[in-house]
Amino acid sequence: MSQLPLLETHLSLRHLKLIDAIAREGTLLGAAQSVGLTQSAVTKALQEAEATTQTRLFDRTNRGVHPTQAGEVLVAHARLVLTQLRHAGQELEDLRSGSGGRVAVGVLVSAAVSILPSAIAAVRQQRPNLAVKVIEGTNDVLMPLLRSGEIDLVIGRLPAFSSGSGIAEEVLCEDFAQIVVRKGHPLLQRPGLTLADLMDQPWILPRQETSLRSQIDEGFRQMGLRAPVNIVESVSILTNLALVLNADYLVVWPVQLARFEVHLGLVQALDIPLPSTHRPIGISTRRDARLSPAADTLIAALRQSAKQHAVAVPSP
Repeated sequence: MSQLPLLETHLSLRHLKLIDAIAREGTLLGAAQSVGLTQSAVTKALQEAEATTQTRLFDRTNRGVHPTQAGEVLVAHARLVLTQLRHAGQELEDLRSGSGGRVAVGVLVSAAVSILPSAIAAVRQQRPNLAVKVIEGTNDVLMPLLRSGEIDLVIGRLPAFSSGSGIAEEVLCEDFAQIVVRKGHPLLQRPGLTLADLMDQPWILPRQETSLRSQIDEGFRQMGLRAPVNIVESVSILTNLALVLNADYLVVWPVQLARFEVHLGLVQALDIPLPSTHRPIGISTRRDARLSPAADTLIAALRQSAKQHAVAVPSP
């Protein structure tokens, strides 16, 4: 097999844009329409890219085109390059116009009610023109956005297992989860409650694919119990709060969220430790990626905010 030519000298931005468009639209005609070219021009560009990479990038079927394994690799890198160039253009425009810059941050519920809001407020006091985009979700949603460059960082409970190569993690503070009920719930009148006493209660738990859910399930196993079966799987704060207040559900929340809601006076935390849920809150970024000054400023504020909102982790 001949040696692969240097892609940086043989693949242009035009090729990368069209490869991204083909993967996004799923058809050559759709890709052509999205970028304002003819289908023949898109087909020719794809043929050039496949000739340069010496491999098939897309499989053609009667239902459209789908990236091959090699195609998925090139699509991922193309999107990262295009995103970085878009960010560069935004930074240059921010410098030209004198604005405060912009940063996109993904947040998990553990940092959504105290650490991130405090950091944003502090930063925007210094840089009132800073544009902040916040996307709330779970790691399975946010990490792909981080890898593709759609967001600059993720703040929240760090996953139990490494997010893989290319992701750098910085621990900010420790976190744990608490079982929360509405204020006045009958369970609050029962002394000496244990997890075993709660098995018949209706529960709200995080989705199966979240690390917090696996840690909660592990807590039940450690006590010789099966996980509850009367459950709603949800990470929606508003939906969960409504179920807790109006239908006597039990919910397991990270301590930052639990303390915030307890302070509002509508709920209380049960005195039942969940040591299996002890995990650090931290910041995830793309390893070796250049962060914008706006992102660096927000990260510095997040470090300070985490110190202010840190909660002592109870002994097991």
